[in-house]
Amino acid sequence: MRIISIANQKGGCGKTTTAINLAASLAVNNRKVLLIDLDPQAHATLGLNIASDLSIYNVLSKITHKRARLQDIIKNVDVNFDLAASSIVLSTLEQELAGEIGRESRLWDVLNSFKGNYDYILIDCPPNLGILTINALRSANEVVVPVEASRFSLEGLGQLVEIINLVRDRLGHNVNYKVLVTNFDSRLRHSFKILERIRTTFKDNLLGTMVHVNVKLKEAQSQGRHILAYDKYCRGAKDYFSLSREIITQEKPVSAPAVARPELVVKKMQEILKEELSGLSEIVFSIAAPQAREVYLAGDFNNWRLDNSSRMQQDNGSWKKKIDLAAGKYRYRFVVDGNWIEDSNNPHRQINPYGEMDSLIEIIGKK
Repeated sequence: MRIISIANQKGGCGKTTTAINLAASLAVNNRKVLLIDLDPQAHATLGLNIASDLSIYNVLSKITHKRARLQDIIKNVDVNFDLAASSIVLSTLEQELAGEIGRESRLWDVLNSFKGNYDYILIDCPPNLGILTINALRSANEVVVPVEASRFSLEGLGQLVEIINLVRDRLGHNVNYKVLVTNFDSRLRHSFKILERIRTTFKDNLLGTMVHVNVKLKEAQSQGRHILAYDKYCRGAKDYFSLSREIITQEKPVSAPAVARPELVVKKMQEILKEELSGLSEIVFSIAAPQAREVYLAGDFNNWRLDNSSRMQQDNGSWKKKIDLAAGKYRYRFVVDGNWIEDSNNPHRQINPYGEMDSLIEIIGKK
């Protein structure tokens, strides 16, 4: 079970939007997800139109008259998607825990004894660096930090990294963080300047997916729905679905059983690798986009990921990418400065789940 906190003390960076829609997208990918709303403003709870008499406060508080277990407050949102609701009374918990030993680990204690069958637990943190956020960092091994392409967001990110390091040094708990660029407006030159600064500063901690400005995301929250239930064809839905795929690719594989003679396994794997490589064909994808700042190639062959491995190289106004592919049919698209487009030079197309066209390529196996 992976526990991921969504944290940034700066408001308006898309933190709750990311928590809700990443959870929904992971659920669509057949992962069972629990979203814990740890923000006293209860925006995730309100944004999913969930009403509950009990909240996470009743789980964490020791003086409430309505004590509850985590499993008692969980509400179903959608298939594979559950929510542990919040409420304004959670804002009193920080004062309540002020003099308590181990107050930084209250949520960790709850999750450590939790028997829920989930692949992911996501924690939506409040927009501050108080005791609730520290509890979330202590409980998780991973943190996703939504950051706008703006100077103030960068400065706030540095403060959060300091808190993450403090949790590591004081509590002996190491947390890996990843930066997610949100509210990215590809129409503004300034956005690309800040994006380059983010890439330079956090190149080893940057998620390949970016979430672009999309009014549908706000409309969905106002309707009390996640974006896949509101408009699965919009840009915001595509971005969060891509993010979920990127998160899933980071899952650790199940360890294989021990074998008596590992050298035989190595030899067999070498034989398989040699056989597979001999059946690959080198394919060159290209697109003419002389004014583009950056171009990616995304498709079935790379799980639609947008990262350094899918970035295309510019060559006199054309962008190219070489890939070794096995025999089969593949869907793909180009992403030019954040805009997803089909290959205009390829007449073979197929409509995708978002109502747009993907380009198709078929590789014939070598004889």
